[in-house]
Amino acid sequence: MDIFEEIARLRKEGRKAALATIINVQGSVPSYETSKILVRDDGSILGTVGGGCVEADVWSAAQDVMREEKPRRLHFNLNENPDADQGLVCGGSLDIFIEPILATPTLYLFGGGHVSLSISKVATLTGFETVVVDDREAFANKERFPEALETYAGEWEESFARLRLNDFSYIVIATRGHKGDLTCLRWALTTPARFIGMIGSRRKLIEFSKALTAEGFSQDQFERIHSPVGLDIGALTPGEIAVAVVAEMIAVRRNAAPSVPAMAYHPRLQQVS
Repeated sequence: MDIFEEIARLRKEGRKAALATIINVQGSVPSYETSKILVRDDGSILGTVGGGCVEADVWSAAQDVMREEKPRRLHFNLNENPDADQGLVCGGSLDIFIEPILATPTLYLFGGGHVSLSISKVATLTGFETVVVDDREAFANKERFPEALETYAGEWEESFARLRLNDFSYIVIATRGHKGDLTCLRWALTTPARFIGMIGSRRKLIEFSKALTAEGFSQDQFERIHSPVGLDIGALTPGEIAVAVVAEMIAVRRNAAPSVPAMAYHPRLQQVS
């Protein structure tokens, strides 16, 4: 099996992996420069960088690389312990670069209004694929959103059934009214999406939380919601709002500390009963 074909398959499925490559060799080592090993999110591997303790350490570091989504460089001095690799080496040293393999993040925009027009453009510019969903065909089509990967128009529940979200999915809810927002939020909370954001006031979030609590949704589920969505930069225009929203998505994507759901900032929002 070709490593790069497998990487393409994993990315298409929305899975994580880590690719380790020998980038420098000095002396005698059990492999060669550019040798690669792919560590999948289920712990399985493809390829080799020489076996023994080196491969075991690479496998362990790959778990951190996948979790943190940040690359790492390892140095092994096999001269220090010639028996460590179970007789496979005579000595030498090598450097291995481990990089995360991640699916392209996808933004699911619910609502095709003027704010979504700007969000879609900014998100695409920063590396997100966008999917636009609206209950009106005139607001969810390729002519209106030429940069979108896909557009869906029709009843909300029908569109939900056609979507397949994963850990690389981001949701922003900006429909034309409270009814549509609540319908989309109710569904979003049942998905594995990494980010759930909603346009609107904190009062709106409190009202929605009360309604969903009565339906059996939990406090843990509410704590996933970023609302009002977007970093607080004083945004007013659709373009500025789009920058604020996508900036918050990027903060989540890159595991930056400042971006947390609204309820973590405002303890009073947790009192939804």
